Amino acid sequence: MSLDFPTLKSLLQKRLAVIGDHALRDADPASHLTALQEVSEAIETEHQRLRGSLPGRLRHFLEQASYQKALALLEDGGAGIEGPH
Repeated sequence: MSLDFPTLKSLLQKRLAVIGDHALRDADPASHLTALQEVSEAIETEHQRLRGSLPGRLRHFLEQASYQKALALLEDGGAGIEGPH
């Protein structure tokens, strides 16, 4: 099964970029935290929007906030993933 959820994938990538933005974190911790909160809320909104069409494994990763695992699954195209539950 191929996974194609470009908005979700983009948001997950953005979250990692925010986490990795040490310059912002060091210069302005409050802004860094706000950026992380905003992207995390956007991920949750997208997760809820897609809930009915997400395969079980991806849905599980999102429900558990295992965002790196969810992104890895999307980046490999869902190789070996089971169908929607």
